[in-house]
Amino acid sequence: MARLGVNIDHVATIRQVRGGSEPDPVAAAAIAELAGADGITIHLREDRRHIQDRDLRILRQTVRTKLNLEMAATEEMVAIALAVKPEMCTLVPEKRQELTTEGGLDVRFHAQSLEKAISRLQDGGIAVSLFIDPDPDQVKTANRIGADYIEIHTGAFADAPDLKTEDGELIKIENGIRLASKLGLGVNAGHGLNYTNVKKVAALGGVEEFNIGHSIISRAVLVGLDRAVRDMVDLIKYA
Repeated sequence: MARLGVNIDHVATIRQVRGGSEPDPVAAAAIAELAGADGITIHLREDRRHIQDRDLRILRQTVRTKLNLEMAATEEMVAIALAVKPEMCTLVPEKRQELTTEGGLDVRFHAQSLEKAISRLQDGGIAVSLFIDPDPDQVKTANRIGADYIEIHTGAFADAPDLKTEDGELIKIENGIRLASKLGLGVNAGHGLNYTNVKKVAALGGVEEFNIGHSIISRAVLVGLDRAVRDMVDLIKYA
């Protein structure tokens, strides 16, 4: 059965709007774990727009499941990861002006620098995942440069304007899962997944962990974080 990693970035987003201490992403992580989350995901962005360095340090001490650190493959972030030692680092593309991550890493274009970052993180005992589009060439390159996992970017599927386009994107995701599994890569998935569309991807099989944030935190505003996490766990479990 696929696992659920809860991304708590947007708990920190709400806190940063006021510049105070509430809501606390550390408390949110604890609630999510108690509700059945199999891991906690955070993105320490270069501009520190939501998660802060202090959050990362405390979460490393308090998370009892698995801590997945999303980050750009920069010297600064690699050094931070090696100091904090999350169980996994997911390398993602990052642009300062974007509202959220807009697409997968171009692993082929950045293969040399990514390979160095992957090697350093793995030498530090950290598993490495690459956040990529479900493109065969990207999957093959991720394998060639030594990644442990890929995380399939599901944004194009989630944002599909009609069912025909959605079905086409779902086929690409399925093919990406199959190819990665054949190559021996672990497979995670995320971006844009919600309580309506996650079942279609989960039903494909082959995904070890779904990393989901915005839709869970959005639902939590209405029904509470405990229930929001439990509902998503059930959707994935019974897909």
